[in-house]
Amino acid sequence: MAKKSKAPLPPGPVMVDVAGATLTKEEKRRLRHPLVGGVILFARNFESRKQLCALTRKIHRARGEPLLIAVDHEGGRVQRFRDDGFTPLPAMQDLGKAWDRDPLAAMRLATEAGYVLAAELRACGVDLSFTPVLDLDYGVSKVIGNRAFHRDPRVVAMLARALAQGLAQAGMAACGKHFPGHGFVGADSHHEIPVDPRPLERILKDDAAPYAWLGDAVLPAVMPAHVIYPKVDKQPAGFSRRWVQDILRGKLGYDGVVFSDDLTMEGATVAGDILARAQAALGAGCDMVLVCNRPDLADDLLQRLDVAHPPESVARIRRLMPRFAAPDWDALQAETRYQHARRIQSQIVPG
Repeated sequence: MAKKSKAPLPPGPVMVDVAGATLTKEEKRRLRHPLVGGVILFARNFESRKQLCALTRKIHRARGEPLLIAVDHEGGRVQRFRDDGFTPLPAMQDLGKAWDRDPLAAMRLATEAGYVLAAELRACGVDLSFTPVLDLDYGVSKVIGNRAFHRDPRVVAMLARALAQGLAQAGMAACGKHFPGHGFVGADSHHEIPVDPRPLERILKDDAAPYAWLGDAVLPAVMPAHVIYPKVDKQPAGFSRRWVQDILRGKLGYDGVVFSDDLTMEGATVAGDILARAQAALGAGCDMVLVCNRPDLADDLLQRLDVAHPPESVARIRRLMPRFAAPDWDALQAETRYQHARRIQSQIVPG
């Protein structure tokens, strides 16, 4: 009698990273853990396009069901892959400045930039970029800076919609961040614990407005901020049931994936050790938690976390996987649509 093949493991609630350009035996073992559901890549994982393609193939094949491969690849200073043919992408603030000159032209530029961004990543086996940034440009945030489109939430929503349209045309979902807004505070949540003293009504009227307008049809994923809004909850947004369940899912009717921001950031330490942070994020309603740059903490979490991934979370994460095959790099270069998009988005003039 032939052996029955094992059913593929569904995506788990933990996204991890890898150290270098190839997978080690230890990393392959980690990726097969049932609680792992995705991998986030960084600049250190890129040496060449050929190497990146080989790495993503091995990650996807690490278990029966392909793992979601993500990256922070926004444009401007946050663009992980820059060499060997990758197109330099504009900072989102440059799109906002283009809007001030000509709104319709700026929306076209945003769509073409989104298409180039997603098409190049997908040609190398990357499924998702954590973009666009929806934080408002108050001119004070150390970590946001020119990553933000604009100060006006209406402009942010329109440009984000245009960028997400370009992503979708290349088969990639959009992820809005950092809900409900990181732009008002100066502190960098990678190194500090930011506190935003404003009342809920003001935040919903301004910073969170793009999330309400766009919804999960345009933003299939959202990432909350490691920011404390004490007039709403004493916990950072990503650890707060008030923010994730009551406001984002309840008041705003959002039904996409909610990712935690990186649990190794300073802004996450208020919740306790790595297990307590993951439990807080998942308990608040996040579908997947990120553990970056600390494989020791990732292994600690995977060993101690005892949680059943809700079927609705599994279904949401599966919806983020691309729905059609992408051309390889050589085929992409031959596409008229891609070359046209590259020419159009190259017209963006840095501010």
